[in-house]
Amino acid sequence: MDLSPFFKSVLEQDRAQIVICDLDDVIIYMNPAAAEAEAKHGGYALLGRNLLDCHSPKSREAIKRVVDWFRADKAHNLVHTFHNPTVNKDVYMVALRDDAGELIGYYEKHEFRNAETMPRYELW
Repeated sequence: MDLSPFFKSVLEQDRAQIVICDLDDVIIYMNPAAAEAEAKHGGYALLGRNLLDCHSPKSREAIKRVVDWFRADKAHNLVHTFHNPTVNKDVYMVALRDDAGELIGYYEKHEFRNAETMPRYELW
């Protein structure tokens, strides 16, 4: 069974921003939440661009250090990069690995910490 459509749907439906990069730091995927959040910087037009071009020199160096850490050990897979108290969210860099455990890329995941305000089981 091909699980690709299921995995893509998980990413597409996530309300938090997800940006996936290859090992050359090229943005290869943005979910709709990321494209919307980055609309002022081009949104989906950022696909194919280098992620490092979108960051300050200090952030570029931090990203490079994290990717080097991911490469150093197959057990190195998650780094908390910052907390934004204004919107109460944490941001992580997460290693992406193939079936053999080799690093193939990374992604940035935003997780909001505010309690959900949507009514439970509000279907109609």
